[in-house]
Amino acid sequence: MAAPTPHISAASGAFAPVVLLPGDPRRASHIAERHLEDAAQVTAVRNMLGFTGTYHGTPVSVMGTGMGIPSLSIYATELIRDYGVTELIRVGSCGGLTDDVELRDIIVATGASTDSGVNRRRIHGFDLSAVADYGLLRRAVEAAERLGHPVRVGPIYSSDLFYAPEPELMATLAGLGILGVEMEAAGLYGLAAAEGAKALTIATVSDHLHKGGHLSSEERETSFDEMMEIALHAAVAG
Repeated sequence: MAAPTPHISAASGAFAPVVLLPGDPRRASHIAERHLEDAAQVTAVRNMLGFTGTYHGTPVSVMGTGMGIPSLSIYATELIRDYGVTELIRVGSCGGLTDDVELRDIIVATGASTDSGVNRRRIHGFDLSAVADYGLLRRAVEAAERLGHPVRVGPIYSSDLFYAPEPELMATLAGLGILGVEMEAAGLYGLAAAEGAKALTIATVSDHLHKGGHLSSEERETSFDEMMEIALHAAVAG
């Protein structure tokens, strides 16, 4: 394996086989400091921080990806192709869509619809089923049950635009049972399928697009730590 890459300065072998992917590089630092043992920073190109440590004795890495499918795809591709990463778990936030979803709910995303064209490009203009790896999904749900953290399991929507020009679309998505909206999962799932890797997205509902309301900074930290526990237990259960 060749390293470093254009966007990751880590030495060959610096990443564990399983990597958690928060969008915010500062959250990557927070996860490493709060949850991993013996964590060491392995990359900082463009301040996109990556760390490797252990969780319950098993090597785990965490790497910031930035916002949106294009940014995440750069880092995930290089992690898989150049560093031998085989399992990627996105950990982030999402906006709630359906009325039965509440703030602080943790969503384990079975699949992701999208307005992005990246997955259609993979199969000559047709629709790709952008779905999570079932083994990772099962491990996450079982971990949540052991930890006593309730989760919602179902589909989400990945948008290319944070400030979307079609607010009525959100009502349509909610009517189809889409639990939440974020900006990366569909791209990660399609990329993992193309590269022969396994992927999962776990997201905490930080605001609700229909009912309104959003989490405070303190509430985000508490809820996100529960999500991190689920992701880390799933990461080391394989």
